[in-house]
Amino acid sequence: MAKKVIDEPSEDIVANARKDRAQRRGPFGRLNLFFRQVVNELKKVVTPTRKELVSYTGVVLVFVVIMMAIVYGLDLVFSLVVNFVFGNPTVGK
Repeated sequence: MAKKVIDEPSEDIVANARKDRAQRRGPFGRLNLFFRQVVNELKKVVTPTRKELVSYTGVVLVFVVIMMAIVYGLDLVFSLVVNFVFGNPTVGK
């Protein structure tokens, strides 16, 4: 099971953010800051185990199949209702 990490900013991060906000940065400085923040966020990512990955994949596939069945059923019902209300123009020809 993936370990749970509480995503609370530490005092150092808050202090650095305030310091960074206080300074005016040029476009390259802002870009550098952005990439540093992206790398820091990517370090927090926890990859699932193989068992979790298979489980998540199964859940997604089952959900997609159920949603497809619901949409197919609604499409079938609505097409029957439309054919009943407006008639089928190819039947009389």
